[in-house]
Amino acid sequence: MNETRLEEEVAAAAAYEDLHVPALFSEWTSRVLEAAQVSAGDRVLDVGCGTGVLARAAADRVGRAGGVVGIDPNPGMLTIARQIHDGVEWRQGTAESLPCDDASFDCVVSQFGMMFFRDRPLSVREMLRCLVPGGRLSIAVWDSLDNSPAYSREVRLLERMAGTEAADALRAPFVMGDRAALERLVVDAGGGAVEAVTPMGRADFPSVRSMVEADLRGWLPVMGVDLDEELILSILDEAEKELADFVVEGGRVQFDSPAHIVSAEKPS
Repeated sequence: MNETRLEEEVAAAAAYEDLHVPALFSEWTSRVLEAAQVSAGDRVLDVGCGTGVLARAAADRVGRAGGVVGIDPNPGMLTIARQIHDGVEWRQGTAESLPCDDASFDCVVSQFGMMFFRDRPLSVREMLRCLVPGGRLSIAVWDSLDNSPAYSREVRLLERMAGTEAADALRAPFVMGDRAALERLVVDAGGGAVEAVTPMGRADFPSVRSMVEADLRGWLPVMGVDLDEELILSILDEAEKELADFVVEGGRVQFDSPAHIVSAEKPS
């Protein structure tokens, strides 16, 4: 990778950490870790760790007696992760070929990464491979776009103003909204005692502009879609009108944000 491209990836990852993590992802870490029954002293693997919000929470939970490894294919994401927290071992790698020994972790977790894995069945088999017998797996994915009306409306806005490629980049996080299919995926990969729930989250952005800017400057570049500045400003202006009914007191934007969490055990 050339230096310019890495700088672009780091900038996109920094925007993702600053804008998306507090508004969308932080509230889910405790739910995912609890589903995996992570406790003090555990060895935890976070697959598709991004900038590390879940891995950081896991490190706090396992303490000095445990250990956490975060794996992601994106160098920009890992650069930001290392800058924020040096108590996690950050490794570059893919979910389909995890750079970890067999049976080397007590818990394996993945928060909002599964949607982007190229081979999902293989990824789940890899996660189970890395677990000790009796170890716990927990995976979170967003519910369908139909159940996330704020993002559904933003997708339509992007389709109209920026085209299908930009709209598809924002649709991508919601492609695993079928909870039954997610359960079957884990069962077919060899997971035991599989359970799935769909808790309701609550997205909370400082403003319409910050919400949409998080996608235009943070998420779309991560997905390889770069819009020119003039178009970004035009979309932000239009979004103020399109998303006005999600604005609450103080100008903040809040809306329901459901996700599926599936948990399983590696058979002994």
